Amino acid sequence: MNFSGLNKTTLLDYPGHLACLIFVSGCNFRCHYCHNSSLVLNESQNIYSEEYMLDFLEKRKNILEGVCISGGEPTLYNDLKDFISKIKEKTNLKVKLDTNGTNPRLLKTLIDKKLIDYVAMDIKSDIKNYNKVINVKNALSLDKIKESVNILKENKIDYEFRTTIVKGLHDFDDFENIGKWLKRCSNYYLQNYKDSGDILYKRNNLDLSLSSFNELEVIKIKEILIKYIQNVYMR
Repeated sequence: MNFSGLNKTTLLDYPGHLACLIFVSGCNFRCHYCHNSSLVLNESQNIYSEEYMLDFLEKRKNILEGVCISGGEPTLYNDLKDFISKIKEKTNLKVKLDTNGTNPRLLKTLIDKKLIDYVAMDIKSDIKNYNKVINVKNALSLDKIKESVNILKENKIDYEFRTTIVKGLHDFDDFENIGKWLKRCSNYYLQNYKDSGDILYKRNNLDLSLSSFNELEVIKIKEILIKYIQNVYMR
């Protein structure tokens, strides 16, 4: 695994827990609004070794409550399962996984073996516009995305779905369709687009007009979604 970043303490990334945040590089999506483009493009590889990460977690196991594994896309790595197994053996910390849902087989294995305790899955758009938003050269079959959604909706693990909402890529009809798709899911979080300074489309010098939704527009989006999903939150 390419460990490309470490936030040693976070109160934001694992709901209800003091955690650390581990970043891995590489992703199979190229979302224009991505705020971690250097990770997606694999520009920062092997900054930390697995040994360093495990030693750090073992030293902090009596302070931290959990560890978040994010990216990039962690489920691209075949050794993710072994890495999480080592975390559990050495620390027994809770593990949260951030994923785009393209590896439902690994997701199910991690859940069934009780190696992860919480999942945050990104929902990029409604099904009709998914490929437009993820910006891959060849249209992606969305069957795996749908399968991952269904796995999480079985409620065998605590989870959330989340969407970065971007004016220029999303409209109100998209959220109507997302609400119908995710109907009766546990928790759904909205994250308004922000320019981190590492935005992918700017790195590619593309002529796009992407911006945040204003407060009234966010309220309207929430009103659309709560017809289908009881717990809708804004981050």
